Order: sequence, then structure tokens, then C-alpha cells
Amino acid sequence: MDRQPVLDGERLYLRPLKKKDWDALYAVAADKLLWAHHPASDRWQEPVFREFFDDALAQGGALAIVDKASGAIIGSSRFQGHDPSGDGEVEIGWSFIARPYWGLGYNAEFKRLMLEHALKSVGRVVFTVGEDNVISRKAMANIGGQLTAETKLVERGGRLVNHVIFEITRESFARGPLGG
Repeated sequence: MDRQPVLDGERLYLRPLKKKDWDALYAVAADKLLWAHHPASDRWQEPVFREFFDDALAQGGALAIVDKASGAIIGSSRFQGHDPSGDGEVEIGWSFIARPYWGLGYNAEFKRLMLEHALKSVGRVVFTVGEDNVISRKAMANIGGQLTAETKLVERGGRLVNHVIFEITRESFARGPLGG
């Protein structure tokens, strides 16, 4: 599976994240309110976001989300944890978009592009969401994510935070709101 494709949508395109994208992406991430309900609520701070950005580049699956109309970077997401065994699995996560794009279908558009790409190679895509992150949990339900019984403890800001796992399979995607 190519974890750094170029994906072209109606209003957005996704492309591999590059080191030179730092200024544009941090301009989005520096919005403190963007992270208010996120388990990593300090990610708006430059040193914290620098660590996040450097990790995204090091992991090799990070994508910049670009608004086609303006050419501006409005967020990012990642393909990570690709497991090709069996029917295969990959995680989509570490996603955020600028607040002016919230509630307008941009999240659904970039997730649909990523899901269409991933589900050509794997049978299951997982999403790890902070248990108390009500905004992300609602967004997962809106795109057809199914809450599983799986949970995961993740270190965030020096503390362990419980996360829940959502999944979208090839079959559920074909029947769901993004694939149907």
C-alpha cells in the first residue's frame, strides 16, 4: 500500500507532507481552540506541534490536506500502522483541519479519499479516538465508523489517555455514507 499518495477530490487534494510545509501547517495548528476537545490539548504550542510534525515526517505516511480553491494547506492526516497480513489493515489518524472548514463536509471528503485509497489494498481501516473526544467520535459516526470493543491506552502530555477504536471495512464502506 502506498502510504503517501496524491489523492484528488472535489474541493481538496492530499499530497505527501514535506518539511517545507512546517510554516503553513503550524499556522493552522497554532489555533488553540482547534485542540480544545482533543486528548493532546497542548498541541497548539510550537514545541509540542514540532514534535508531532517531526514524527509525522519520520513515520512516512503523513499527508498535507490542501484546499484546491486557495492552494492553502488546511490540515493533515496520516496512514500509519500498515499491517499487510491476512486481509490487511491500516490506521488513518492524527487528522486535523482548520476550524473554518469544520461542519462543511471537508472532513468527510478527505476521509473518503483516504478510505477509497486504503481499501484497495486492505480490508479494514481503523481509527483511534480519545474516549472523551466527542467531536471526533461524532465525526466517526458521521462517516460510517463502527465503534469496536477494542481500546488502547495512549500517552498524551505525560499522562495515559484511554482511546476507543472505530473501524470501516470494505463491506461497511460500500454500504456506508461515504461509499454508497
